[in-house]
Amino acid sequence: MAETASDQTPLDRAHAAMEAAGDDTAARMQFYGQLAGAELFLMLESEADGDQVTPQVFELETGPVVVAFDREDRLAGFAGGITPFASMSGRTLVPLLADQGLGLGLNLEVAPSAILLPADALRWFRDNLDGDLQEGEARPSEVRAPIGLPEALLTGLDAKLAGAAGLAAIAYLVGVTYADGRASHLLAFIDPVPGAEGALAQVTQEALTFSGIEAGSLDVAFFPASDGIAPQLAKVGLRFDLPKLADPSAPKPPGMDPDAPPRLR
Repeated sequence: MAETASDQTPLDRAHAAMEAAGDDTAARMQFYGQLAGAELFLMLESEADGDQVTPQVFELETGPVVVAFDREDRLAGFAGGITPFASMSGRTLVPLLADQGLGLGLNLEVAPSAILLPADALRWFRDNLDGDLQEGEARPSEVRAPIGLPEALLTGLDAKLAGAAGLAAIAYLVGVTYADGRASHLLAFIDPVPGAEGALAQVTQEALTFSGIEAGSLDVAFFPASDGIAPQLAKVGLRFDLPKLADPSAPKPPGMDPDAPPRLR
């Protein structure tokens, strides 16, 4: 049965926008940003062995590729039935493939977002994912409402933080000035889960990198709700509510625990 518009995934829509935009860099960057945060189902040669997974590799004229899909039913449709898989985010899978010189066939034969990304494209993608977002020690001396930020960045932040379920309670985007006179924008996370700061900084970096515009800089900070700055942030900041985890105690399938990424073999 052919998919309808209502069946389309965010990755389908981002791919369609990229195709329609031709050589437009912004649309291409936004597609890659969507791919970074998407949950992907990687087709395996055999069942995962602990943290080790063996992907099904297809030898093409352009080089070896693995295949992944953004829905389980799409994987089953390509494979012709139930098949072993590992699920992980694009930001987890891409460096694993790039490090081994593998390409990625995404949603091949089963979706409008079907695309073949060669190894050199994945290396470029990995290098952009590795961008460093600076976390400073300075505390703002002035907090104000954010002004003049591009809509593409705000949309990107909203999408990225929606995928950061359970890592913090709330985030506020504000304009700030520091004691040395430097002005900037700050994304402040309230009550982050201990150890989640790196992951939150990474998704913020992705929103900046893949917004498709010259977004400038954005600082990141983490505060407990008891900190005296929290009421100021709530008063003037643009608020982002991060989703809660449905069942934090549920075991994670192979590839979905950021503290225990899988190893390809």
